[in-house]
Amino acid sequence: MIPRDAATRLAELARYYPVVTVTGPRQSGKTTLCRATFPALPYVSLEPLDVREFATADPRGFLASLPAGAVIDEVQRAPALFSYLQAEVDERPAPGRFILTGSQQLGPTAAVAQSLAGRTGLLELYPPSWGELQRFPSSPGDLFETLWTGAYPRIFDRGIPAHQWLADYVATYVQRDVRQLLNVGDLRTFTAFLRLCAGSTAGETHLSRLGADAGVSHHTAKAWLSVLEASYLLFRIPGWHATPRKQVVKTAKLHLVDSGVACYLLGIREPEQLRTHPLRGALFESWVAAELLKRGAHQGVRGDLHHYRDPSGLEVDLVWSDADRVTLVEVKSGATIAGDFTHGVERLAQRVRERAPGRAVATRVIHGGSEWQVRGGTQLVPWHAIDRLAWHDTVAPA
Repeated sequence: MIPRDAATRLAELARYYPVVTVTGPRQSGKTTLCRATFPALPYVSLEPLDVREFATADPRGFLASLPAGAVIDEVQRAPALFSYLQAEVDERPAPGRFILTGSQQLGPTAAVAQSLAGRTGLLELYPPSWGELQRFPSSPGDLFETLWTGAYPRIFDRGIPAHQWLADYVATYVQRDVRQLLNVGDLRTFTAFLRLCAGSTAGETHLSRLGADAGVSHHTAKAWLSVLEASYLLFRIPGWHATPRKQVVKTAKLHLVDSGVACYLLGIREPEQLRTHPLRGALFESWVAAELLKRGAHQGVRGDLHHYRDPSGLEVDLVWSDADRVTLVEVKSGATIAGDFTHGVERLAQRVRERAPGRAVATRVIHGGSEWQVRGGTQLVPWHAIDRLAWHDTVAPA
């Protein structure tokens, strides 16, 4: 298995807190990361029924059997354990005693907020970033292969054909586990909803339209979308405005976390189909958005991710902002740099400078070609160099 960028952040949190909780989608590498980072800790999985029953029926005895702490996997299987864990670490608060992993935000995070607040550090682990994928001997060779294959590590670590692994992943995790979490009886309708979400990637979220197209109510569509987001299959980014209170009225954009899952749900069965596919640009935009999401989560980079659209028609795909800096990012899947690539980010940058003169502004264009360029104050960055991009410098060095 490759080294993960999040290992540094995980070890850092374990120096501060007696418990560290690692969440993220199934098969993103949580167990491998935790065991590799803490090889001296015992490993216990709550997936086997007998171990889960021990932790649920006798939580004090279960924790007493782990006096030095442990890596406890699939902790959402025994939610009652969190209350007893609170008492355990209050009595013996040595840093890094327990490392917990879970595959759904709704499980571990809700219990952590109630029982372990102030006692645990939180880390979200997504599938490997582009920079991490290049550490595999068999990493993708071009943009279309990268988008089509996605980033789940078993595809590269075990040499499993991407179309086979993604089919099994959707059948087992998405159509079985997530559907059971939602208590959905109609597999066909739920699968149709999933495919509609994939077809809406990089688009603004309209729940009524999604629900109507899938044949379910607005409220059902809202509930399904929330659980898919909590299961790390997709994420939504809100609209952005220089005035924070105006952000909440902007429609959010939906992005699938993994482009390979999106391609599978869309019926794209080989990379070359992406060359002329109508959603090529949307899939590429979601890939870039996911790279930014992973960067923040894995490296502990503070900042918020938004998109921008105003009534005049000005749009910018991604806005990465913190208290005093804003980075405007336009995403273009074309391999040939066109003269209008920078127009949107430059117009919005000018508005930000006028309305918030104390805020630093950087502009970027991520494109599907191979050439670095700087036009004005905007850097045009090839897709394969996204991991080397300095997001907040005014003009980053090539």
